[in-house]
Amino acid sequence: MMAALLMATATLLLCLWPFIGRSGPGYAPAFALAAGTVLAVGAVETGARRLDARGLALLAAIAALDSALRAAFPIGFGGFSPFFLLVLCAGYALGPAFGFMAGAFAMLASDVALGALGTYLPFQLLAAGWTGAVAGLAGRALGQRGAAPRLPGLIALAAVGAVMGYLFGALTDIQDWTTFYRGAAGFGWVPGLDPLTALRRFGGFYAATSFVYDSFRAAGNAVLVLAVGAPVIAALGRFGSRLQFEVETP
Repeated sequence: MMAALLMATATLLLCLWPFIGRSGPGYAPAFALAAGTVLAVGAVETGARRLDARGLALLAAIAALDSALRAAFPIGFGGFSPFFLLVLCAGYALGPAFGFMAGAFAMLASDVALGALGTYLPFQLLAAGWTGAVAGLAGRALGQRGAAPRLPGLIALAAVGAVMGYLFGALTDIQDWTTFYRGAAGFGWVPGLDPLTALRRFGGFYAATSFVYDSFRAAGNAVLVLAVGAPVIAALGRFGSRLQFEVETP
């Protein structure tokens, strides 16, 4: 519950300000908020004994593999990148908090490896984190966390991948909309907009600049999960079972 509250609060603080007509926090505070949230979620999970050295090692391995995937496909195919497969599967197999950390750490590590550190990074961290977290919520709702997925679970995860493909794009577009398209006629952001006008303008901006691009990401996420998600989730689930222990008293 505490981890979910931290994730939700940070996302609202970072992403809602343009829709109430306020100016943004600037890069340094935004990055501090996003990175601090990831660290705080890790601290909560460590304090609750749901994350230990083995879990951190798995997070590092996922981040390294995703960095290699982004390096191999730096542009991707349209908006699609295989980066999100491990994030989705990790969340589904190991839970929302782990999925959030897996997405955020993998995004940060791959951006550092590619030298792609820009003003969009705080939005990327939270958006990638939420991709893993929502996958974790799906696994928890279906009662399949840590288990080899059945077909309904794979279909649900593929649907999550598709939806989050669009949502990832929308969240990361906020920075472009409020910076590079600030004041653009018809759909640019300007300070003082009322919420409905801001939403209408952002919808027009997203449809014109990102919807088609993000459709490749959404479709690619779904296809990749259906194609190879089952063995990846099964492997992560087996590893995750070794991260947990129960103390039984005679």
